[in-house]
Amino acid sequence: MAESQSPRRYAEPGWFTRNVANRLVATLTRAGVSVWGSRELRVRGRTSGEWRSTPVNLLSFAGEHYLVAPRGETQWVRNLRVAGDGELRVGRRTQVFQGRELADAEKPDILRAYLKRWKAEVGVFFAGVGADASDADLLRIAPGHPVFRIAFTEDP
Repeated sequence: MAESQSPRRYAEPGWFTRNVANRLVATLTRAGVSVWGSRELRVRGRTSGEWRSTPVNLLSFAGEHYLVAPRGETQWVRNLRVAGDGELRVGRRTQVFQGRELADAEKPDILRAYLKRWKAEVGVFFAGVGADASDADLLRIAPGHPVFRIAFTEDP
């Protein structure tokens, strides 16, 4: 999906999330402790070309791997759209991947699985839609939640 076609939905993290929660999860992940599937995503900046990192949840579903942006069009989403690839890290283990953004019609089952696993953590960003929602409701919110299928250069 081209960047110009996607909605500009973005839920900025608050002070606690930015300065405490994300830093704690990132520190644990860098130390090799994955918190409920957490990874450190590293992707090159679309303008600077410098590596940028942020904690993300890697979803494994139906034999595939996905990154979902619960907050919408974040900087990592915009960077991954341009770069097309990146790295996921836990401790010293780094996995290089290619990412392909899914069309909205491909998202309902992925969003449902993501919400089933992490609703307590990210449910507030899904407009009251949960894992038990209808496909129609998931399709309604899909444009606001970019999803990337991740293909590792080696098996995770």
